[in-house]
Amino acid sequence: MSISPKVHLQSNRLLFFGSLLFFLGLVVGLFVPILENPRMGLSSHLEGIMNGIFLLVLGIIWPKINLSQKMLNLTFWLTIYGSFANYLVVLIAATTGSGRMMPLAGGKEGPALVEGLVTFMLISLSLAMLTVSVLVLSGLYLRLRHS
Repeated sequence: MSISPKVHLQSNRLLFFGSLLFFLGLVVGLFVPILENPRMGLSSHLEGIMNGIFLLVLGIIWPKINLSQKMLNLTFWLTIYGSFANYLVVLIAATTGSGRMMPLAGGKEGPALVEGLVTFMLISLSLAMLTVSVLVLSGLYLRLRHS
């Protein structure tokens, strides 16, 4: 079975973005002690590393996901958005001290604009990543059934 050029390109992009996000997670780890909320900073550090690894693994298995090109495109962009938004929103909360939706990480009530942004990003990235998970599982299941 040959891999289409578009699938190959998306796989390579996932590998690149995964490496980039992993690197950004490492960089944030250097600044954890000086952030407004160091506990949230640690969460951002871990989100960058874990989401980077997720993108790397997804890039490796991408050619094995049996979905239409349209669904692969949707999965690709939802994955990029969800993984980077996850890292970024926690970093925003760490630098501003905001994040009432994340009380376990020490998030407190912040300015309304920041809270609105954090809330929107948390909800939208959660929906994006749940959708990604369902699509990837479906594509892998279809591959398994046809092999």
